[in-house]
Amino acid sequence: MSNLPISGLSSSEAAKRLAADGPNELNTDQRDNLLSTILEVAAEPMFLLLLGSGAIYYAMGDSREAYVLLGFVVIIMAISIIQTRKTETTLAALRDLSSPRALVIRDGIPVRIAGQQVVRGDILMLAEGDRIAADGVVLEAHELAVDESLLTGESEMVSKTADISKVYAGSLTVRGQGLVHVSATGSDTELGKIGQSLQDISMESSPLRDEINLLTKRLVILGISASLLLTVLYWVLRGGWLQGLLSGIVLAMSLIPQELPVIMIVFFALGARRIAAHQVLTRRLNAIETLGETTVLCVDKTGTLTENRMEVAALSVAGETLDAHHLLPHSVSTNFLELIEYALLASEIAPNDPMELAFHRLAQTHLDDVKREHAGWELAREYELSPELLAMSHLWRNLENSHDTVATKGAPEAIATLCRLNSQQHNDLMHSAEAMAIKGLRVLAVAKARHANHLSWPELQNDFAFELVGLVGLADPLRDNVQAAVAQCHQAGIRVMMITGDYPTTAKAIAMQAGIDCSQILSGKEIAAMDAQNMQQQIARTNVFARVTPQQKLNIVECLKAQGEVVAMTGDGVNDAPALKAAHIGIAMGNRGTDVAREAASIVLLHDDFTSIVTAISLGRRIFSNLRLAIIYTLAVHVPIIGLSILPLLFGLPLLLAPIHIAFLELVIDPACSIVFEA
Repeated sequence: MSNLPISGLSSSEAAKRLAADGPNELNTDQRDNLLSTILEVAAEPMFLLLLGSGAIYYAMGDSREAYVLLGFVVIIMAISIIQTRKTETTLAALRDLSSPRALVIRDGIPVRIAGQQVVRGDILMLAEGDRIAADGVVLEAHELAVDESLLTGESEMVSKTADISKVYAGSLTVRGQGLVHVSATGSDTELGKIGQSLQDISMESSPLRDEINLLTKRLVILGISASLLLTVLYWVLRGGWLQGLLSGIVLAMSLIPQELPVIMIVFFALGARRIAAHQVLTRRLNAIETLGETTVLCVDKTGTLTENRMEVAALSVAGETLDAHHLLPHSVSTNFLELIEYALLASEIAPNDPMELAFHRLAQTHLDDVKREHAGWELAREYELSPELLAMSHLWRNLENSHDTVATKGAPEAIATLCRLNSQQHNDLMHSAEAMAIKGLRVLAVAKARHANHLSWPELQNDFAFELVGLVGLADPLRDNVQAAVAQCHQAGIRVMMITGDYPTTAKAIAMQAGIDCSQILSGKEIAAMDAQNMQQQIARTNVFARVTPQQKLNIVECLKAQGEVVAMTGDGVNDAPALKAAHIGIAMGNRGTDVAREAASIVLLHDDFTSIVTAISLGRRIFSNLRLAIIYTLAVHVPIIGLSILPLLFGLPLLLAPIHIAFLELVIDPACSIVFEA
């Protein structure tokens, strides 16, 4: 980096802007305080029934029964609150781990501060490996490239140049260095705007919870009506309206399944604990039930199906291609070793770029002898990538040699230009590159040159006499066991769809490896040109979507829901968050995932293991099936309770069951018995 006359903000000015604009953080954190959590739990219809029953007892002067019912409510609340607070504590730890720090210029001095303290007008100093803390304009760039996949879903790095390029909060610096003038922080960043859009998307409720609430409302109406009728009949036939009111309450309580919330919470709490053993954090208890009903699983490619790291998949020299996935040490021919050697020499010594890391890993296995030969070499000159020439070169000096060694790598067409290939050679190179690209590989060409020692170096890469070495194909590898996990989903009747911002060829290659049907692929451009009806029809028969925008991702989820599907959506990027929240169940990655994605999701995979989704769905189905059995059993238990409430009245006998007895039966004995089904 050159020494620009940049002093940055003064400490006092930065403090004023921090006070005016607020900290550089998102407002998507919807953690509730204790009171709001209690109010949310108490707002459930079933809890209101318990409170109402207790109030009636209290009005009748029977405070003991009222306090017992209130005790049941407190126990139920405690279970919900403990689970919620435990989950939020885990998420808070994830937020702390993922919170970036930033190197800024303050008072003319570089100082490292918490990312939350970055303000508008700050000068960020970026280096390889830095997470960018705010949006800004690039002032100076030295081979600067960033990974924006968490925002865009595209796995390819994006090169940045001074004055015309912007960088965005949440992106990762994978190569080079740069100076950035901060233009937006917090909710004003592109990342923040996506987070704010989540406020307009309602969280999808649980289908079973909706059914239970509907059943409860109907039984409440029936119970109240029957209670009023019984109270009137008792008063008319036997006199004594107070005893009639007590009989009516007994009948209402026997009709209303007040224990259902206890059973559901117990099942979901035990289920959450069981699923947590597989490193799956449940943020919302009813997500466990929804897991069991999932019919469509929508997955992102980068970081979900794949590892979000590059590895060398193929090598090509003089028209001969070598599969690099399972190469044994010392089994590679000299031509291919030379290709690996010059790809390494054209890379940074301590890289963060995923592609350069892949070259280093491959060289570590196959180039031990060559690397020892290079131990005394010095990197004397770097030639940067530019929009005009998509290639970068390293000039290495070894005083024992009579010449310097130059290694370059870049886009095949750029390397063809540097090597001054004739028409036939150019066509052969591009044909080989296209054959690798069709397989979904990222293709780079590698070339070499010599330069006489002790002479001045050319200002441009074009002035070297380059010689083509070969092509390297890189791929973002599939996560282990993803193919088996997808196959299990298919066996379970779950449709697996891949929705990505990457290119169709890459999406198709990954889909084929994962076992996802890719006979038809829809691009974002094609979706944008469709009307609503055509879009519904195409989505019904397409499982791979490429180059889609976050809004289109959300539209796909909404279309699937409109078709009656129960949709689970996985993702880790900010671009996934709206769809995660709109889906019946959102599944976010815990390690690599962004705060925005985790806050929008119902479930978080703590170890980013895609295969654990299948385990969670399997457990969810088991829990859901057992829960239905428990509910059926519970409703069946109400039949004799109703009989014992009505028969004494019909035969002129004293009441056999008081309200407190029914409450005990429904809230203690029934749930205790139904837990047998959970096991």
